[in-house]
Amino acid sequence: MTKHTLHAAAAAAALACLPALGPAQGTAAGAPAQPAGAGRPAAPSARFVPGPCPKTPEPVEALGTARCGYLEVPENRARPDGRTIRLAVAVIRSVRADPAPDPVVFMAGGPGADTFDDIPFLIGSGLNKDRELIVMAQRGNLHDQPNLACPEVDRANEKTVAFGWDAPEARQLLLKAFKECRERLTADGTDLSAYNTTENAADFADLRTALGIAQWNVYGYSYGSNLGLAYLRLHPEGIRALAVDSLSPPQVTILPWGWRSAREGLDAVLGACAAQPACKSRYPGLEETLDAQVAELEANPLTLDARPPGEGKPVKVVLDGGTLLNTMVGSNVRPVDIPAALEELGRGDPRRFAQGRAKDSVQPTGLVAHGLTQSVACAEWVPGTSEPDVLAAGREAFPGWPRTVLAQTPQLPFEYEVCKVWNVADNAARHRVATVSSVPALVISGTFDMKTGASYAKDASRTLSRSTSVLIPGIGHWVVPQSKCAQQVLASFLARPAAPDTGCVAGLAPAPFTITPK
Repeated sequence: MTKHTLHAAAAAAALACLPALGPAQGTAAGAPAQPAGAGRPAAPSARFVPGPCPKTPEPVEALGTARCGYLEVPENRARPDGRTIRLAVAVIRSVRADPAPDPVVFMAGGPGADTFDDIPFLIGSGLNKDRELIVMAQRGNLHDQPNLACPEVDRANEKTVAFGWDAPEARQLLLKAFKECRERLTADGTDLSAYNTTENAADFADLRTALGIAQWNVYGYSYGSNLGLAYLRLHPEGIRALAVDSLSPPQVTILPWGWRSAREGLDAVLGACAAQPACKSRYPGLEETLDAQVAELEANPLTLDARPPGEGKPVKVVLDGGTLLNTMVGSNVRPVDIPAALEELGRGDPRRFAQGRAKDSVQPTGLVAHGLTQSVACAEWVPGTSEPDVLAAGREAFPGWPRTVLAQTPQLPFEYEVCKVWNVADNAARHRVATVSSVPALVISGTFDMKTGASYAKDASRTLSRSTSVLIPGIGHWVVPQSKCAQQVLASFLARPAAPDTGCVAGLAPAPFTITPK
């Protein structure tokens, strides 16, 4: 599953983390059930306005019977008399005729990913089996007013496949696109510094109050885990339980994060291959092959034609060392195919990686809110870090790899320069705080996740005194839709937050890897 990686400078890629610079600590305690509408009052102008469900690019059947509308909130709560924005909301019916009184509210990945196209995955995972499911587009997303989409960036991303990962031509394309997008968005008075996790969390707190819900359960993945943890810390009222998937804890989410996650996920894939006799026998020496091919492609990039998914025409793509890594981190080449793809590349056949790179030539133009992505990244992940920090983290993760590969965080090339263009207020000190809470929590990770390494679950669990951690072997980013066992554990957790049934995890193993004939 490749959907929803962290949408940033060159690709949609999900959050991954490296240790931060001495985070502060914050507290959040569980709250007992309260009458509807009780707890922290909604912001003065926060209100829910019923309305039609959004028209999604792809039909979402559940929206046909959902209750929809908008949450109206201040754009900047420090300026309550300023502009009001509208966030799209849908309440999806429960399958059960007499649902549990505490719904599930979903926090999507990204930031900037379309929440509404996640609904089929959520329903398929059973999130609305016993209770209502509430989705709200995070501020600035598709279906919101304003929508911080950057079609300029989407079009630039389509063109960058014809250049090396950190080529000057790619840099020029992306910086120009972000400059144009920023100028367009701010021309109508949009305050880009107000699009951050602190305001996002307050939006969800206001939504619960505006809907008159006494208690609800929170489920978020990737950036949604970051947001969910911040929400629990800042607005614990009315949270019955928190489930987070593919962890990005706020206290450790800084720009160099990607290197440790990439290393951890790749090690898990290669280690799982070595543990399967058929894979080990067919693909010996994969680590050496990977190192050799990164060095060779960085020194001598390949230029070839490759066909993107579907019926698209072949496009020119360039494969260098950075591209090779990022097609794996971004799941453009599936983990199950990585051993075969590396073996083929080692004997001169780059087709799998070329086709993976060609996927980026087809962007969902206008669907990703790159404006929210960059406002969060530049305010919360970049401050206090530097380009030498990224390089040092890369060298620690992949000793001996070329400097040109290690100088750019996976999935986020040119981010320091992009943030100079984006120019938003620093929100890092307010955001990079651990959530200390006794609210029941479920922490779910996948061993093959190269975007948010599984070990980062420990950073979150350390200060969640009633947490249960689950590690699913052989699964990459966004675990629940890919794992029946994870779905069972989540359902058990929602039914009994203090004592979820994790028995199905025992004995799980990665699926067999793709084995090609010799």
